[in-house]
Amino acid sequence: MELDACYGSKPSRKRKSPEENENVTSFSMDDLNQDLLERVLSWLPTSTYFRLSSVCKRWKSVADSASFKLACSQIPSRDPWFLMVDHHLNHSIIFDSAEKSWIELNYPPLLQQNTSCDYMPVAASGGLVCFRNVSGNFIVCNPVTGSCREIPPLDPAPENESIHAIVMNNTCSNHQQSYKIVLVFGELPKLSFKVYESSTNRWEEDVSLSRKVDEESMEIESNDDDAVYFLSKAGNVVATNMQRSPSKQYSSVITCKDGEEIAYFLSSSGIIVACNLTRGSFSEYPRLLPAFSEYSIDVVECRGEILVVVLSEFLESASLRVWRFDQEKGSWHQIAAMPPAISHEFYGKKVDINCVGAGDQIFICLNSAELFSYILCDLDTNEWVDLPKCSMNGEAVEFMSAFSFEPRIEASV
Repeated sequence: MELDACYGSKPSRKRKSPEENENVTSFSMDDLNQDLLERVLSWLPTSTYFRLSSVCKRWKSVADSASFKLACSQIPSRDPWFLMVDHHLNHSIIFDSAEKSWIELNYPPLLQQNTSCDYMPVAASGGLVCFRNVSGNFIVCNPVTGSCREIPPLDPAPENESIHAIVMNNTCSNHQQSYKIVLVFGELPKLSFKVYESSTNRWEEDVSLSRKVDEESMEIESNDDDAVYFLSKAGNVVATNMQRSPSKQYSSVITCKDGEEIAYFLSSSGIIVACNLTRGSFSEYPRLLPAFSEYSIDVVECRGEILVVVLSEFLESASLRVWRFDQEKGSWHQIAAMPPAISHEFYGKKVDINCVGAGDQIFICLNSAELFSYILCDLDTNEWVDLPKCSMNGEAVEFMSAFSFEPRIEASV
């Protein structure tokens, strides 16, 4: 069997004779041994996993086998899925970035049993998503397989302490995959954090964070009493010393660089706070826009670094821009901007943004009383794509935010 055309050489325009066709070896997936079949199927998009069981008995046995999950774990990366947030739904709606389509998944059994507890996603990492209810209980699940784990309750719980960040991070030690959940709580400047380790299935002791002062760039005077203005979900301009909506209450991300884990969150006055979990310290970044400016802001993680997305209005137009903080210069620098022809549509509509990063992409939910839209930004090409609406029963569904994760059937809770 000739393979030249598959590897980039120019295919021959010469028509083959019947004699040549007879010499071509026919090929069937049934001819593959089990190990080879599993390796081939592991490269298929994850969305096909739900259809493997209905092809034939052999493929169903593949989908259920531990060796198939091992083969899937060898795939370097998967195109991200975006789990949409809507606490009114009793199932999951996902945007598949590989297939450019919407997927509807049943809630995992454990979450279905707790539908009255109002569990909402609050963090994600790798192939897992962390849910939390109003009582502060956590459930970690794999949305693809439906496997779940109830996290032990916090003991003691950080009562009367504001939780600013809930982040999740995957770790690998001695070829064993595990994950951790980190809570950052307290009142500036008295912050602490607490870590749950899946490998031990317990919460560790609280760790206090001390303020880091960098005389060259990071030393700023923080005053959360300043009235900085944001846009509410109802489209009203309100002071920021308030409780955010559930979908934006814990706008936070985590990065790992040079062996140091750093959690970032938005303070109530719109300042980016960086908590170095390795060093036990925190610092505050300079404001992006002046106080009393009318804008919406969110923090994301892309390619292992923190970025900030800002929607603002100026000179009778709206702009949506992505910023990176330059540690050496101590200032923010723009790295991407939505074309004005697109962003101008949001002017005067009091639009709020909720964003999530995944590799080179940023998924942006834009909501106001007048419109809702979903934009996928590619940072490499500065391409901004308006995604199709998700329809249920003939009506478009509005989502306030999303969480990104890699759809991996081998991810274990």
